Amino acid sequence: MERLLVLVRHGQSEWNLKNLFTGWANPGLTEKGVEEAIAAGDRLKAKGARFDIAFTSLLSRAQRTLTLMLEQLDQPDLRTIKNQALNERNYGDLVGLNKDDARKKWGDEQVHIWRRSFDIPPPGGESLKDTAERVLPYFEKEILPRVLAGEKVIVAAHGNSLRALVMSLEKLSPEEILKKEIATGVPLVYRLNADGAVASSEVLGQ
Repeated sequence: MERLLVLVRHGQSEWNLKNLFTGWANPGLTEKGVEEAIAAGDRLKAKGARFDIAFTSLLSRAQRTLTLMLEQLDQPDLRTIKNQALNERNYGDLVGLNKDDARKKWGDEQVHIWRRSFDIPPPGGESLKDTAERVLPYFEKEILPRVLAGEKVIVAAHGNSLRALVMSLEKLSPEEILKKEIATGVPLVYRLNADGAVASSEVLGQ
C-alpha cells in the first residue's frame, strides 16, 4: 500500500516580492507565484500523482496555489479541508514591515533572532516552536492517519507551517530545521512506512 504525502509551499506572494513580513496577512499571488503553482501541478502530474484529499490553511495564497495545482492534475473538485492550524507563523508586530526597515528599527541581530531562532517570538507573534505546537497536533490527528490508511494526501501551506512538518517527518533538530529553506511552489514528496517513518522523499524542483 502506498502512503503518499505531498507538501507544497504556496507560490510567490505579492508580499514575498516586496520583502515584507507576511504572517497571517492575506496578499495574493504574483504572476510568478501563479506560474510556480501551475508548474508544481504539472510536475506532480508528470509523476502520475493522484490524490484522495487535500489540506490547506485559511490564507488565500495557499488556497489559490492548491486550486491551480489541482486544475493541472485534472482534480479541480478534490475534497479540500481548510484549517487555521496550517496557517503561516504569525509575525505579530512585524507583519507588513519591510525586512530591511525592521532591521533599521530593531537592529540586524534582533531581527535575525526573531526570524531564525526556534523559540523566541517577535513582539505579539509566534516563534517556530509556537507554530509547531499548533501544526503538529493537527497533522497527527487529522492528516497522518489518512496517509497511514492509504489515502494520498496533498498539503498546500506556508514556509514555517511546513518547516514544522518537515522537522517532524525528517526528525530534524531545531538547529537543522532553521537552516532548511522551503522553496515556493516546489513539491516535497514523502512516502511513509506503516509506522509513519519516512521511507523515501523527493523534491520535485525545476
